Amino acid sequence: MPFTPAREAQIVNLIRRAARTEILPRFRALSEAEVTAKSGPDDLVTQADTAAEAMIARGLGALFPEALIVGEEAAEADRSLPDRIAEAELSFIVDPVDGTWNFARGLPLFGVILAACRFGEPVWAMIHDPVCDDWISAAEDRPTRLERPGRPHRPLRMGPAREIAEMSGFVPLSLVPEDRRPAVAALFPEFRRATSLRCSAHEYRLLAQGHADFCLGVDPKPWDHAAGVLLCRQAGGYAAFLDGAPYTAARREGYLLTAASPDCWARLAERFGPVAV
Repeated sequence: MPFTPAREAQIVNLIRRAARTEILPRFRALSEAEVTAKSGPDDLVTQADTAAEAMIARGLGALFPEALIVGEEAAEADRSLPDRIAEAELSFIVDPVDGTWNFARGLPLFGVILAACRFGEPVWAMIHDPVCDDWISAAEDRPTRLERPGRPHRPLRMGPAREIAEMSGFVPLSLVPEDRRPAVAALFPEFRRATSLRCSAHEYRLLAQGHADFCLGVDPKPWDHAAGVLLCRQAGGYAAFLDGAPYTAARREGYLLTAASPDCWARLAERFGPVAV
């Protein structure tokens, strides 16, 4: 399902318009009534999320009337929607404002994530930074690249293989089950740096650019990870669940590990597997 350059440009323009019209005007301008909690006080949704997702879904529906469109907020309202990803010949998975906690608190660390999948396998992806208005994109038949308006695109590669003690990565410790959290946290001193940005969009962007070595997905929701997995793969990385199963956007349980190379993945899996699974 390779998209033509013209069709890719239409998708990119849709995402950029949604960011300009529905997201950025609300940044640092939200009232208390425009921010609500979902599963807990740190799981937020704002009017920027809902308005941007609605605009993106309408645009994708017009461009691809046959496609299944799975937005994070739509899936919150209809929990059965992600179950259809595995059977869909073409699905678009949308996180309209990834890093909503950051966005709602006025931190400029959030992004728009979009992945196109074939029967759950990511085949095209982009992660857009609305603040800087640039994005990284990849396709199953094209390497990952950084794109900026009016400038040539730049190819991206994940970093070289490093020893564990030299690795930096992202682990969302607060999402780890409480009974396993101390054991996972005990691994942190083995790495040069282990942290969380509370934003999958920028964590995967840093991975694809070679500025970090791994990301552990504790709650592998497709809108958080489907695009990032493809972007990192096409930049030379490797992603799979800790039990060895290949990634599919249809799976929503298990620990997803993305790393700079298959060798790095194997060495990291030896560390995380015994304490996380």
